[in-house]
Amino acid sequence: MRSIELIQPKRIVFGAGCAQGWVDIAVAEGKQRVLLLSTDPIWAVLDRSIDVARQKGLQLMCLDYTWRSEPDTDMFEGLYRQCESFGPQAVVSVGGGSVLDMGKLLAALASGTQKPADVFGKNLLERRDNLLICIPTTAGTGSEVSPNAILFDKRDDEKKGIISPWLVPDLALIDPEMTCSLPPKLTAETGMDALCHCIEAYTNKFAHPTVDLYALKGIEYIYKNLRTAVNEGNNIEARSAMALASMYGGLCLGPVNTSAVHALSYGLAGKYHFAHGLANAVLLPAVMTFNMEADLEKNARMALAMGLPDKGNMRATALSGVEAIRELSRDCGIPQSLSSLGVKKEDLPELADMAMKVKRLLNNNPRELEWKEAVEIYQSIL
Repeated sequence: MRSIELIQPKRIVFGAGCAQGWVDIAVAEGKQRVLLLSTDPIWAVLDRSIDVARQKGLQLMCLDYTWRSEPDTDMFEGLYRQCESFGPQAVVSVGGGSVLDMGKLLAALASGTQKPADVFGKNLLERRDNLLICIPTTAGTGSEVSPNAILFDKRDDEKKGIISPWLVPDLALIDPEMTCSLPPKLTAETGMDALCHCIEAYTNKFAHPTVDLYALKGIEYIYKNLRTAVNEGNNIEARSAMALASMYGGLCLGPVNTSAVHALSYGLAGKYHFAHGLANAVLLPAVMTFNMEADLEKNARMALAMGLPDKGNMRATALSGVEAIRELSRDCGIPQSLSSLGVKKEDLPELADMAMKVKRLLNNNPRELEWKEAVEIYQSIL
């Protein structure tokens, strides 16, 4: 069994209502200047804790995340300039994956010694001097527990990853109540993104038993609860299961990470500006089908974890799992073809070119995927 390193937040608090606890934690840690990054409509939910923070003497800078597409380097520079003179001792980021990623980068780069261009890649961040607290409002990216942040580099129009232990929050407050107002469409897309994290970690070339436990449980919870969360947004049991599954997926990202689904989605985000979760959701069944032969046993185990019956042989059981995920996606309103989302056949080679650049993820894929196979996967769901 190979060695593996699990780098996780110092503290994870899970449960309804826990999100308001950031104030007491900042005070207990002796932090006076707190940067609070969030977005509409979350500010209204934070009003009470903001009042408490000010009553307790905290100096707050409330920074509004207004971007409506993939976060990019221009947005980072704009937000950084706004908070540079404030000199935060703590950063509290409250929102979906993009908001959390931006908060993590603002915290890590607050010292001003490095810029995003210096840290794209793995383990290039030198330090983080302030307290970092992340509070997710979606059940999707798992960014609140991961060492990853994604940013679109405007220099070359390419989506890139920054991976570092310094991006792991000190504290994750995972409050299912914060996800109850999420609209059905975003619930579906972010939920399918979390499912991708778990599936890609479990079937990854570098999968490991310590991470397999998280991944399988995440697959089970998402398959059994995503439909309910989409159709009954206030169902706290379904929301709690999804929040927990998203956390499990996030815990898979550091030690194992994702593979071909995410690599193939980069072009869809870069060229067509697909939302991250939507791109992954559309691609997932096709990539699962491509990868299945690399490890039929693991693919069959995923189907069993979802509660599907054993078909008597691994290939049939594995195929039933792929079809069940395709049906889940359809039931949750995810479009089933790229053409329905505006993708053109003549653009498929360019999309494959973009995917081939994401070697850090393609190298994890259980089956070797070259340019020709990438085009074929896109073509199969056009």
